[in-house]
Amino acid sequence: MNVSSKNKIEAGFSMASMTDLIFLLLVFFMLTSSFVTPSGVPVNLPTTKASTIEVQKVSVTVTKSLQYYVNEKKVSKAMLEGELKSRLGGPGGSVVLHIDTDVPWGEAMYVTGIATSLEAKVIAATKPK
Repeated sequence: MNVSSKNKIEAGFSMASMTDLIFLLLVFFMLTSSFVTPSGVPVNLPTTKASTIEVQKVSVTVTKSLQYYVNEKKVSKAMLEGELKSRLGGPGGSVVLHIDTDVPWGEAMYVTGIATSLEAKVIAATKPK
């Protein structure tokens, strides 16, 4: 008695689904990776010999015309402390200062004093030479 199956199993392997999966993973990682983005407000940063890259959560920008921005949101000088307090959420955060070279030193110290009183680490953004 000859018993044969109508369904034959193919021993080949299709790579089409594997390439689709790799492409989707590549797109996923490209879109979800974190990039270090500069501040969107144009300021002329001072230059230094060496600089390091710091991941910023809260950035404070002071323009040449003494306008204050917290994470690209324009705030008044009086509202700066409240905005920083809400963005930091507690002690231990870091604040990156993007301060124009033409801004008086006292304004930079004002922002630094607020960040220090909130127990945040203060980092000055610079351009490498």
